[in-house]
Amino acid sequence: MIDSHCHLDLPAFQGDWQSVISHAISAGLTRILIPGTQVSQWSTQHAIQSFANQNTHAISIDIACGLHPYFLSTSETDNATALSALERLLFQTSSEVVAVGEIGLDGHIAIPMQLQKAMFEAQLGLASEYALPVILHHRKSHHLIFESLKNTGFAEGGVIHAFSGSVEVAKAYVDKGFYIGVGGTITYDRAKKTQETIIYLLQHHPDRLLLETDSPDMPMQGRQGARNSPEYLGDVLAALGKLGEYDGQALNELTTQNYLTLFHKGLFCNRQ
Repeated sequence: MIDSHCHLDLPAFQGDWQSVISHAISAGLTRILIPGTQVSQWSTQHAIQSFANQNTHAISIDIACGLHPYFLSTSETDNATALSALERLLFQTSSEVVAVGEIGLDGHIAIPMQLQKAMFEAQLGLASEYALPVILHHRKSHHLIFESLKNTGFAEGGVIHAFSGSVEVAKAYVDKGFYIGVGGTITYDRAKKTQETIIYLLQHHPDRLLLETDSPDMPMQGRQGARNSPEYLGDVLAALGKLGEYDGQALNELTTQNYLTLFHKGLFCNRQ
């Protein structure tokens, strides 16, 4: 299994990320992607990747770099500095990162949407320049994301992380070359709308599905209140299996190939 979205670099894992990786291996994971959120965390991502990829052949760690809307500043100067840092990093290491992300738009935070859109579109421009896919964050913002994709002419594709939305919205993303990140939401009985969308995708676009945990956030049903972890990715796989005609092994193989197809640039070739 591959966890396509896991924030191992965040403080929640600071004291035991090595143990978390070991537990993930025991649970059957073969790759983990750590998306970037802010400049200050990029060195931690690289350190985790270097340690894991040098000390075990059982799992590979991939990384992406980006500026998450949660961590943007209201200062134009600070944001310009962060963008410059991202551009330098991509210039130096674009062959070692698999995507630009986590980037996107969030309708629930205090950062002005105009500022969010400017930073988002600037990062879409960088992803285009380096021919990299993007990892997108969304919350009450699908229509605005589509506006920005149109404004920038972005055509490198990517993944809509932790997707929740209608069949129509999912189809619109697929038509633009995007994959759909499936996480803990589908383990909840109340998530009927998202489950219906995933059922549609399993039937019509199974080649566009990825597994994710979004650890340490987004706990699975039955694990509320606890830190989420990549070792629980099997819960997502099991829930996905209940929504379609694929068994667990077939879904594992399918989502693994989908990941390798999307993130073919910059993959660490420890193993697949």
